Amino acid sequence: MSNMRPEADFTGFLAQGKFMIQRSRLSGRHIFHPRIVEPGTGSTDLEWVEASGAGTVYSTTTLLQRPPTPNLNIALIDLAEGPRMLARVDGIAPEDVRIGMPVHARVIEENGQHMVVFVPTSQSSKS
Repeated sequence: MSNMRPEADFTGFLAQGKFMIQRSRLSGRHIFHPRIVEPGTGSTDLEWVEASGAGTVYSTTTLLQRPPTPNLNIALIDLAEGPRMLARVDGIAPEDVRIGMPVHARVIEENGQHMVVFVPTSQSSKS
């Protein structure tokens, strides 16, 4: 994959069903959102590595929708590798997502786009 097209690389991995993040070869620091250089150092030695998928809900909010549209959850997830990412938590009512909840990543396809969503860890082994 190209270091000059990190967003395209990321979406390409998702299309293959892989949740990949970047890591600096020098510092070992994991990076998310995909970038060309490591924040803070400017280092360009980034490589793609598969994320463990483990995370913890750092922050959450429920977007109330007009019925019959279901409510939506938006959460900030602290990945086990260190970075924080914006995603949604599936497999649970949006208002039941809690700060500190352990979650696990899944790559899904929705409306023709591949994306990372999280499910409560107790449901991570279910399809």
